[in-house]
Amino acid sequence: MHLVMIFLALVVAIGIRLIFSLYSYGLSCWQRSLLAFMAPPLLLLMTAIAVIFMGYHGEMLGFQASLFSYLLAVFFLLFSFIRGLEITFQGCSSLQKIKSYPQKNIYNSQARILETDLPYSAQVGFWDSELIISNGILSTLDNEHLKAVIAHEQAHAYYHDTFWFFWLGWLKRISFWLPKTNKLWQDLLLLREIRADQKAVQKVDPLILAESLLIIAQEINKIVRENPLGIVAVGFHDLDLENRLEERINALFDESDYISFKGIEWCPVLITLLPLVSIPFHC
Repeated sequence: MHLVMIFLALVVAIGIRLIFSLYSYGLSCWQRSLLAFMAPPLLLLMTAIAVIFMGYHGEMLGFQASLFSYLLAVFFLLFSFIRGLEITFQGCSSLQKIKSYPQKNIYNSQARILETDLPYSAQVGFWDSELIISNGILSTLDNEHLKAVIAHEQAHAYYHDTFWFFWLGWLKRISFWLPKTNKLWQDLLLLREIRADQKAVQKVDPLILAESLLIIAQEINKIVRENPLGIVAVGFHDLDLENRLEERINALFDESDYISFKGIEWCPVLITLLPLVSIPFHC
């Protein structure tokens, strides 16, 4: 019976990915992408926890529990735990390295200065993130455009994107084998940038921010062309996001609610806890 539970959870997980990726049912971009991305791995995790909690002895609804299903659940949870340790170690290592970078006050914002010609800015950390700005972006942008970039990064800090996308990144690592995982991940990264852009334009002119995005993209393309095998560009530049730059710029001037972030619909996510309800039926 436990094996049937695992099979059903897998079928539902794949079904959610396929259905929510094709149809929105009146949901916003954020709601559709988050539900399709989060619900399947959470459902599988809850199913594995339920199977392990019930064990491989006894019966459930008259069906004998099996050792195979128990070991399958243990393997998945162990795999998830190891991937979690991996991403945590990588994050802590990055933070430790960043602490060695010189710090500078830029328009009332403390920033770590990265010694590279590649125009780059980011928030790095967990809940309380730090701003990183490269020498390349300082030399590429004038004061007005630099303020727009900083406003964008401050929006990431305001939403604690580094913290939430740490956990989303963990779900991505444990569900890479499910359909649409990479596409949904790229959609969420784009939506994250659009949300930060929308927050930033409350402080700066949207046209200035759009110009900043174009200037940075042009400079990065120039560097990549001159150094086609450059490791730095691979490490710091997301080509998929750059290819969707037009979507970010269009979103700056789009006043529709479809791409606006209005919180997470937690009720559908809580449905993933249903496998835990099966525990009392095991005896």
